Amino acid sequence: MPILNNQRHEAFAQGLAKGLTSNQAYIEAGYKPNRCNAGRLKTNENIQARFEELVEAGAERAEIDIARTLKELVRIGTSDIRQALTPNGALLNPLDWDDDFAAAVSSIEVVTNTGDFGKDADGRKVVDHTHKIKMWDKNSALEKIAKHLGMFVEKVQHSGEVGVRVIDYSKSGPNTDA
Repeated sequence: MPILNNQRHEAFAQGLAKGLTSNQAYIEAGYKPNRCNAGRLKTNENIQARFEELVEAGAERAEIDIARTLKELVRIGTSDIRQALTPNGALLNPLDWDDDFAAAVSSIEVVTNTGDFGKDADGRKVVDHTHKIKMWDKNSALEKIAKHLGMFVEKVQHSGEVGVRVIDYSKSGPNTDA
């Protein structure tokens, strides 16, 4: 169903889809407060159809967001630093990393050292580069995945005695000491 022609009706349907009560949505749509009219407008077929469409679209977006979030957490939680290196231990060009590994990298720092390393075969001064790769927190990602899957159940234990003072106001009244 397309956007409703009546702007107030559209605003009312959107307010309902956001979780407002019919009275709150009615007022936000620009009407004067009137619970009876708000309830009547809520039963309008066009508004009901538009409301259902908005709620369904919001649910689809929420699922996409949940799926995307879980995908990113899985990328972090299952990352392996060895994917950044060649078999002989040299750093691969970041453009050669697969998307999953690249998403797990938080930052790269390159430290250039111009110390006395001699000269190369062409007579140029040798410069040493140290690459520092920082990964996103793998434990945190795995913990969030596990919580989403229901693997952890948080329990709260209470111990000790609890004292309760009961005051009977029916005999002495609230402002007198018994």
